[in-house]
Amino acid sequence: FQGFQFTHSFGGGTGSGMGTFFISKIREEYPDRIMVTYSVVPFLKVSDTVVDPYNVTLSVHQFVENTDETYCMDKEALYDICFRTLKLSNPTYGDLNHLVSAIMSGVIPCLRFPGQLNADFGKLPVNMVPFPRLHF
Repeated sequence: FQGFQFTHSFGGGTGSGMGTFFISKIREEYPDRIMVTYSVVPFLKVSDTVVDPYNVTLSVHQFVENTDETYCMDKEALYDICFRTLKLSNPTYGDLNHLVSAIMSGVIPCLRFPGQLNADFGKLPVNMVPFPRLHF
């Protein structure tokens, strides 16, 4: 058991509020484990709520303090991939989640397949994050 992977959105109360709460509690219980998050940053043109910018602003501090790596995915970029590359006229959350899962599987092949480089979860932040507080 080397660490945690957490997926969520910065927008909305569940993704930002509950997400930061869970991450801070997990960090308290397991301070020596690696915490990696895959975070979807909201896009104002397709935003569900008007308070998404505030949710992002208020939750980023918790991620700076409590995570080792945070992979930010722009919701607009995910939609653009669906429209332009996948030629989808009306992407669903399932389509967006499929893209996020592809990103996740591209980050952690060293955990799923044998190899010499980055053989464990703890070495990922060492090789990918030059300065601990710049882990986005």
